[in-house]
Amino acid sequence: MADVAVVGGGAIGGWLAAGLAAAGHDVTLCVRTPVEQLFVDDVEVPLRITADPTEVGPVPWVLVATKAQDTASAQPWLDRLLGGDSTVVVVQNGLDHEERVQARSVLPALAYAAVERIGPGRVRKHSLGWLEVPDTDRGRAFAELAGELKVNTVADFRTSAWRKLYANSAANPITALTLSRMGQLITGELRDLAARVLRETIEVSVADGADVDADAELATVLERWASMDPAGGSSMLYDRMAGRPMEHEYITGAVVRYAERHGHPAPLNHTLLTLLRALDQNH
Repeated sequence: MADVAVVGGGAIGGWLAAGLAAAGHDVTLCVRTPVEQLFVDDVEVPLRITADPTEVGPVPWVLVATKAQDTASAQPWLDRLLGGDSTVVVVQNGLDHEERVQARSVLPALAYAAVERIGPGRVRKHSLGWLEVPDTDRGRAFAELAGELKVNTVADFRTSAWRKLYANSAANPITALTLSRMGQLITGELRDLAARVLRETIEVSVADGADVDADAELATVLERWASMDPAGGSSMLYDRMAGRPMEHEYITGAVVRYAERHGHPAPLNHTLLTLLRALDQNH
């Protein structure tokens, strides 16, 4: 079994730490605000929790599970946790994960998990969830390490990153702006708006080289939403409800930036980004 550190004590960080602990690893959860224990679905997770970077040393695997906009806050931890053979697994939304951290070995990862932080040291799962990583030597090594934490390796990670962004580009901003849960997003006018945002994002990804069928991708996302817990939400919704900064620059902002780079129109994403930026400024 390996020594593993998870940086970030939010919903995804707690879910990852619990999965790796269940696989038998010695897990250290690195948090900003001290808590004594971690509970996932009211079950205590056996691990070590610290809020002090001076209490940790190099480990083979470090998972960064902060929100993308908070990546810089992970650097004091990385300065202590990284050794010559360490790999940083960046588990965040958006594109271009490798550009966010300074490390010799970086493995980008996508989390498909409906999880919610319901209080300090407490996480609720709305689905079992899984990760996707590139089909490389490091990716396969991490998938083997993860054990019960399901990890899929994919040949075309860039297309997979866009696929993850499809759902996020619609669900995150719309639920955050309207304070809606998934049950409201999959019916009526909000569903129609979400479908149009999805279509626009898919078209931008194709302009960027994503190897997808637009109609099939749209149908897949809508079908997945219909099967989700209607009481669940999005990470951006949870951040707004908690008064935390939102990650719109790495979700909607990424779509807008690549649309501009390729000269492809994205008026709906641009409108959502404008509204989200204004909402952030008013907090």
